[in-house]
Amino acid sequence: MSINTLKSIKTKTALFPMPVLIIATYGEDEKVNAMNMAWGGIYDDDKVVLNLSPGHKTAKNIDARKAFTLSVADLPNLKAADYVGIASGNKVDDKFQRSGLSAVKSENVDAPVIVDFPITLECELVETYREPETVHYIGKIVNTLVAEKILGEDGKVEPTKINAILYDTFQHGYYAVGERVGNAFSDGKELAK
Repeated sequence: MSINTLKSIKTKTALFPMPVLIIATYGEDEKVNAMNMAWGGIYDDDKVVLNLSPGHKTAKNIDARKAFTLSVADLPNLKAADYVGIASGNKVDDKFQRSGLSAVKSENVDAPVIVDFPITLECELVETYREPETVHYIGKIVNTLVAEKILGEDGKVEPTKINAILYDTFQHGYYAVGERVGNAFSDGKELAK
C-alpha cells in the first residue's frame, strides 16, 4: 500500500471500534438517569474519562454526586442503550423508566448500577477539567461488577459471552462483537526475532 491508495476524508471522528458505554447517575431527586456515551473510555490503569457537554443532566448529576457507574452495553439491550442516548434527562422526566432497564444502588459509590448490562465499573470522581464546550470527568474505578453469565468455568470473563455492541462513527451503526481472532502480546512475537 502506498500513500496514493489512501483517500482523505477531511477531519472526522474516525475511530472504529468504539464501545457503547452507558453512564448512570442519581439526580437531586434520587431518580436514576442513564446516558449513552460516545466520547470517553479508559484513561489509566484504574481510571476512566467521560467527555460530556456541560448541559447534560448526567454532567450536572456527576458534579453534584461526585460518582457514576459506567456499563458496557450489550446486544440484548441495544434499543434501551440507544434510547438513553436519544432522550434527554433534562426534557424527559421518566427517561430511565421508559428505557425498561432496572437499577439498584451501588454498594461502593453514590450512583446506580444498571443490572441489565454485563459489565459495570463503579467510579468516584477524582478530577474535572472544564472547557467551554466539554467537561472531562476522570473517575477512579473502585469496583467492577460482572454478570455471572459471562464468566467461564475458570471464573474469568469470556468476551464472546458479553455480547457487547460497538458504535460506528462513519455511518452511525451498531455492530456486535464477534469471534476471537488472535492472542494479544503473543501473535506478534515472531516478528520480534
